[in-house]
Amino acid sequence: MGIDLKKLHNLVNMRRDEIERAVKGTGFLARTVIGVGTFLLDNEGNVDLLSAKQLVTFEKFIKPLMGKSLQ
Repeated sequence: MGIDLKKLHNLVNMRRDEIERAVKGTGFLARTVIGVGTFLLDNEGNVDLLSAKQLVTFEKFIKPLMGKSLQ
């Protein structure tokens, strides 16, 4: 699966308020989502390097938020 690194960079660095809103009330922390996004950026978007917990964070927050930037 290819991740658009430009969109991921934009999400992690410019749209943190959206991340904050997305995690509100879920028990997840915005800094966790940002950390997973940063990890992906550092590893050229290689999702295969994510742990099971990181993958859940990616699927639940990062992927949908990146999809919003497509609209």
